[in-house]
Amino acid sequence: MRLAEIFERVVGPDAPIRFTAYDGSASGDPTSDVHLHVRTPVAVNYLAQSPNALGLTRAYVSGHLELEGDMYTALRRMADFVFAEGVNVSPRDLAAVVRSLGWVKFANRVAPPPQEVTRGRLAGLGWRHSKQRDAEAIHHHYDVSNAFYEMVLGPSMTYTCAVFDDADGALDRVGENDGALEGAQFRKYGLVAKKLGLEPGMRLLDVGCGWGGMVMHAAREHGVKVLGVTLSKEQADWAAKRIAQEGLSELAEVRHMDYRDVPDGGFDRISSIGLTEHIGSRNLDAYFSSLHDKLAPGGRLLNHCITRHRNDLRPMNTDGVINRYVFPDGELEGPGRIQSAMNDAGFEIRHQENLREHYALTLRHWGANLERNWDAAVAEVGEGTARVWRLYMAGCVLGFENNVVQLHQILGAKLDGTDARMPLRPDLG
Repeated sequence: MRLAEIFERVVGPDAPIRFTAYDGSASGDPTSDVHLHVRTPVAVNYLAQSPNALGLTRAYVSGHLELEGDMYTALRRMADFVFAEGVNVSPRDLAAVVRSLGWVKFANRVAPPPQEVTRGRLAGLGWRHSKQRDAEAIHHHYDVSNAFYEMVLGPSMTYTCAVFDDADGALDRVGENDGALEGAQFRKYGLVAKKLGLEPGMRLLDVGCGWGGMVMHAAREHGVKVLGVTLSKEQADWAAKRIAQEGLSELAEVRHMDYRDVPDGGFDRISSIGLTEHIGSRNLDAYFSSLHDKLAPGGRLLNHCITRHRNDLRPMNTDGVINRYVFPDGELEGPGRIQSAMNDAGFEIRHQENLREHYALTLRHWGANLERNWDAAVAEVGEGTARVWRLYMAGCVLGFENNVVQLHQILGAKLDGTDARMPLRPDLG
C-alpha cells in the first residue's frame, strides 16, 4: 500500500489539501494551495514513534516533511483530522505501511531534531522551576538571537500581546510593514501604565522584562524610576544598550536577575507581562506572595499572561509540542486560578480584561514579519529553528482564535489599611 492511500484512509478522499510522497503517490485536492509532501521515510519513522502532533512537528522541523503554502491556512484545514489526540491508523493500514517500507525501516527509532528539548536535558538541572532549571528554559527560547527577534518582533522588540484599536483594520494591515504593530505595542504599554496609575517619581518593578519595552516606556512617557529583571542575559545586554541610546539611564535599568532575588519592599508598582506562564502551577501562590511583599502599601500589580479558557480543565500536558520546542516547563492556568492566587496573596482585585483576539492579531503580524524576512532568519538561526517559529506562531493564532487559550490582564492593589488608593470609578479601558 502506498502512502497516499494511507493518507486518504485516515483523512478521507475529500481532504482540502494536496498530498504527495517520496514513493510517487498522491492524494487529496490536486488544485489545493496547500501541499503536504512526505520527502523521505524518516518522516514516517517520526509518525510511527509519535502518531500525533509531535511526530508531525519532528518531521516538519527536520525537513523530512515539507509544507508548501500558508502555514496558518494549512493548520486550519488540517486541525479536524490531524491535530487530534492521534492519527487514526488501523492495524490493517499499519501492516500495509510495514510491508511497503520494510519492518526495519519502519521501526527504526530516529533521534528528535536538535531544536527539541528532551526530558533528560532539563531533568539534570533539578526540579521544575528551580532557579537553575528556569534559567536554562528561558535561555532555550529567549537567547536564540537578538537579530532574529528583531526580524520577527519589529522595532519595539516586544514579545507579548499588543493592543489594537480596530480589529478589522488591524487584520487588513497584517503583512504590511506600516507600523500597525508598533502602534499596538505602544498602546499596550500605555494601557498597562494607565491601569497602574503611573506618575513621575514612582518606583516600578517590571518582572520578566524581556528587552525592556515596558521599562523604557514607563521611564520615557511617565518619568517613573524603573527596574526590569530578566533571566535572559542576551535580553539584558540588548536592553542596557537601548536604554543608554535613548538617554534613559538615570531612570531605567535592566538586570540579568531572577525575580526571586529582588529585595522585598519599596516598589510603588509592579508589572508582570508574560512571566506567569513560566512560574508553574504549584508556585503561583508563592509568586504572588513574593510580588505582594515587594510592594509598598497602596501599591498595585498588573499581571498580564496567557490563560486557559477554563479553570476546571485537567493539568496541562507538559510534554507536548509547545513544551518540547517553544516553552520548556511552561504552564498555563485558567483566569480564575490566577485571580484567586492574587487574591489569596493579599491583593484586592480591581479589574480584569481578556485580550484574546488581540493576541491572535499580534501573532499574525509576527508571522508576517517572519515570512518577509525568511531568508535572513534562516541564515541567522538555521532552517530548523525558523520552521519551529513558523509552525508555533501559526498554531497559536488558531489557539487564540478558537478560544483554546486567552490573554488576561488582572489588576490588584495592596491595601493601605482599608484604602486601595484607587479612584472611585477609574477609566481603565
